[in-house]
Parts: sequence; structure tokens; C-alpha cells
Amino acid sequence: MQLSRKQNKYIVNATHRWNIKSGAVRSGKSFVDTAFVIPFRIRERAGKEGLNVILGVSKESIERNVLKPMREIYTDKLIGIINNRNIARICGEDVYCLGAEKISQVAKIQGSSIKYCYGDEVAKWNKEVFQMLKSRLDKPYSCFDGSCNPEHPTHWLKEFLDNPELDIYLQQYTIFDNPYLPEEFVQQLCKEYDGTIYYDRLILGLWKRAEGAIYKKFADSPESFKCEIVNRCSEGAEKKQFRKIDIVSIELGIDFGGSQSGHSFVARGYTDNYRDVIVLKSKRIMKKDEKEDIDSNMLDKLFCDFIQEVINKYADCRKRNRRIEYCNVESVFWDNAETVLGNSIRNAVEKRFPWISVKPAKKKTINDRIRCTVRLMGAGRFFITDDCESLEIALSDAVWDKEVTDKDERLDDGSTDIDSLDAFEYTIERDMKYLIQEVEDD
Repeated sequence: MQLSRKQNKYIVNATHRWNIKSGAVRSGKSFVDTAFVIPFRIRERAGKEGLNVILGVSKESIERNVLKPMREIYTDKLIGIINNRNIARICGEDVYCLGAEKISQVAKIQGSSIKYCYGDEVAKWNKEVFQMLKSRLDKPYSCFDGSCNPEHPTHWLKEFLDNPELDIYLQQYTIFDNPYLPEEFVQQLCKEYDGTIYYDRLILGLWKRAEGAIYKKFADSPESFKCEIVNRCSEGAEKKQFRKIDIVSIELGIDFGGSQSGHSFVARGYTDNYRDVIVLKSKRIMKKDEKEDIDSNMLDKLFCDFIQEVINKYADCRKRNRRIEYCNVESVFWDNAETVLGNSIRNAVEKRFPWISVKPAKKKTINDRIRCTVRLMGAGRFFITDDCESLEIALSDAVWDKEVTDKDERLDDGSTDIDSLDAFEYTIERDMKYLIQEVEDD
């Protein structure tokens, strides 16, 4: 088990009440904790009064980011699983493992004295959980170790870390502090985040505000992302070409607009093994005037016609006796905030295209969806056709809301086309962990 110079420095200097590592992804912040710090702290306090606690965004993230890596080093004889009482047996001691995204999830330890706490992805916690924790570390030997990726500079955790009156040891990491990462991997990750807020935060480990264009690489050169879907690729083509038969899955998203926005349709394709994301077609339906109303019947027809256009131009369909026997148009995901319209769309689609599955969108965190798209663009795995004018404009115009200072928020004031972005993101959100196969916080 090799540790870097930076990791060894943490072991030597992390003798404070609060010991926190902040910085880049894959920089080794968590490895030193799972390999040495957590087992050492727990054993050091064995038999002393108070609880041992591991807090993370969720129990699932604790298992993935903390317990599983520890188990790979120390085996399941020393590192247990989380039971139905939220306790895992670690190095012979009971350790509460609780999600810190909501204050209600840690109610079981409120009022209890904590002798040791490890915190995973601390910047993603609910602030009230952290406030509660501060009052629970009440023994002379109580201490906290934790790690996080930086967020915006006015984040509540940054304010805590900047307080000179507190007993804090803060160690900051860049991705270049991990000497064991392959150089090619580091270069690729830098390329994926280049020109975005994520480069400052997740490569350089800086607490930076989100400003300006969200998809800067795309906004600077939309034409470089253009592709063609063809039956047979030709040499010397001006644009990237994909064969119809190479598109293994086509799915569609629909976002229902409000009084000041339009309905948006997007069709997206994947190549094999989620390698490339290809936006095949997009369309935005706007009311021509205040008197015009697009009712559910009209919307159903417009969307079904859109699906038919996608099938005619981009799908790999095979017929027998004039009936479609196979078609790689598989699913539709609709805006789950509009149940009535969604059910109407489902009925219309299933009647006209009975093999297509119609489901409500999951609506995962917008910033996770943004980050996935940014990385796909940076990795050269995101493409659009000429039939995507509305999405092309939406991606080019998308900016961070400069009026919001306490979090990262995409501007949504009607001046940009958020609906098309949402419709596209509905088609990839269920697959983000496959599209970007990487644990985000080392």
C-alpha cells in the first residue's frame, strides 16, 4: 500500500479537532482515509465513551466510497456491512453509517456524544446536519476527518473552513498531487473539463463561482460537434459520420412548457456501450400568440409526428408483411411535473407505436445532468445533427444565474430555452453512471 507525499503529510499533521481534505477528484483524498485514517481513529478510541459515526450523502454512497474500498484492503472480517439499524461493525467497533443529505436521516444520533466521525462528500451535506455534528463532538478526544470537492466560494462549508478561530487542519489537493494516476487519464480528464467551472474545482481544487456560459466549448464552436447519420460512411467527409446500424438505442424526451415557454421534443441516440451520445433531432413548439392554445390532442399529434420523422430518417427499422418487426426507437421520457399531459402522451404513443415504452422522467439533479453533458463534450463523445436547431441554440445560450450567489443555478428566466435542455437531459439522466463510469470523489 503506497501513499503519496501529500497523503503522508496528512497522517502526520491531522491532529486537530477538525481534519479536512478539500480538492480535486481522483487526487487521493479518500484513499488515505480508507487505507489508514479511519481504522486508526476507531481503534485509538476503542473502549472510550461516545459513538463512532460515518456520514455521507447516503448509505449507498458510504458503502461505495468508504466501506467497499476498506473491505478490499482489510477484508470483510474487519469491515462489515450496514445492517437494518444503520450500524456496520468496523475493526471490532460499532459504527453508525448515516446519510447526511437530510437532517431527518441523522435523527438517531441527535443528542448523542460522538467520539469519532468520518465525513464523505461533506460539501453535499445538509447544513443542519453539520451544525448538529459540531455540538456532538463534545469529548476531549473527539475528532472529525472528512473530504470534499470544492463548490462556490460562499458555500457554508467554505465559511467554516476559513474561520481562523477554529481548530482545523485543512489540506488542499489538485489532481496533480496524485502521482499514481496514469498521465493519459489525467490529460483526458483535464480535456473534458477544460474551459468550465469544473476545471477550476475538480482539477485545480479551487472554490470558484459558476459564471458565464455553461457549455463554453460548445458555444464557442457548435459546428465542431456536428455529425451526419448515413447508411455507409464515406472517406473525406466534412462532418463526423455514423451509420444507422451503429445506433443501438434511440430515446426521446419531452418537456412541457408553461405559460411563457414552449413544448420541447428531443431524440437522442447511443452507439454501442454508451460510447457516443448523438442528438438526432430537436423541435420546440411555441404558441404563436396569447389566444392560441396547444391542447393535449394537438400536442399528442405533434409529438407522434415527431417520432415518425425520427423513425423515417434515423431509425434502424425492419419490416415483415408491412409491419415493423424491429425498431431501435425504444423509449420516451416525459416531464413528470405534468401528469395529465404525460398520461395523454403515453396513450397516444402506445397506440401509434406499441413497441415504445413511455415513462416519466426521473428529473435528477440539474447540476449532475449539466456536469455529465460537459464531460461528454470535453471527451469528444457528444454530437448533434443539423436537425437540432432548437437544442443547438439552447446549449449555446445557457448561462449560470449570476444573481444567485449561494449555489450553482442555471439561469431560468425565460430568456433562454431551458425546455430543450431538460428534454435532452431526460434522455440521458438514467444512464449517467454508465456514460461517465467513475466514482466522482476519488
